[in-house]
Amino acid sequence: MKKVTVSIFVLLIISSLAFSQSKNGMKVFISVDMEGITGAANFDELGISSFGGREGKDYDYFRVLMTKETNAAIEGALEAGATEIVVRDAHSSQRNMFPDMLHKNAKLLRASSGGFKDMVEGIDETFDAAIFIGYHAKAGTPNAVLGHTVSLDVMDISINGISLSEAGISALIAGYYNVPVVFVSGDLALCSQTKNLFGDVETVSVKESIGSAVLNLHPEVSREKIRKGVQKALLNLKKYKPYKLRAPYKMVLILKKEELVNKGSYYPGVKRTGDWELTYENENIMEVIKAFQWLN
Repeated sequence: MKKVTVSIFVLLIISSLAFSQSKNGMKVFISVDMEGITGAANFDELGISSFGGREGKDYDYFRVLMTKETNAAIEGALEAGATEIVVRDAHSSQRNMFPDMLHKNAKLLRASSGGFKDMVEGIDETFDAAIFIGYHAKAGTPNAVLGHTVSLDVMDISINGISLSEAGISALIAGYYNVPVVFVSGDLALCSQTKNLFGDVETVSVKESIGSAVLNLHPEVSREKIRKGVQKALLNLKKYKPYKLRAPYKMVLILKKEELVNKGSYYPGVKRTGDWELTYENENIMEVIKAFQWLN
């Protein structure tokens, strides 16, 4: 009778620990763009028709590399103890990765929701960390591979005087939910830009620009660096802080087209403050993000 009682007690402890781990497990959000994937050197390889791209043989090849680099990040997260992983396909149509090639321990969010969180759609306060794979530098960045900010019509977006890349915009949304960005991969210019913006963040550069040419790591080397980098970042999760700016928030958006500037000036609260410049202020950062997504 005593042995049975002890066995039941041990089983109860094990069950309790398992429940505790499940309840308090690490939940990771991975946003994946394509311009910063190893080897990608031109928009025509990335299926972006609005940038002069074509959805052909090269595009399918880089879809494979995109999925494999995502898997490397997933593997690193699992090795660090992640118990739940959500992947956001964040490039262009947001229908790029091959679902059957993605690691089976992750969920994949595909296609546009029509919402303003865009590249980090699906993120909320339940996540412990955010990871950005295949990202790129902002518009106007020297020595950058395929640098731009959302579209080729955006020359610059700044909030409270800080010029932002897509990584910066996505990080502010994550920061609203108190989720820190712990790891970023892409080209060398993006990695340098991100460190200057966030401070503490683990980065992996998979390539660098030499004029309009691109010097790349071997894809397998990139994947191994990403796996190790993600693992390292998540094992040191406590050192990273959510990216936030102080309210009130003042956005200054510089566009290239008169049509867009004129149209944007009719958005409630937006003022035209220059030939190509629109300004918007709000106490809520998410309202600023909403305005930006509508204006560009």
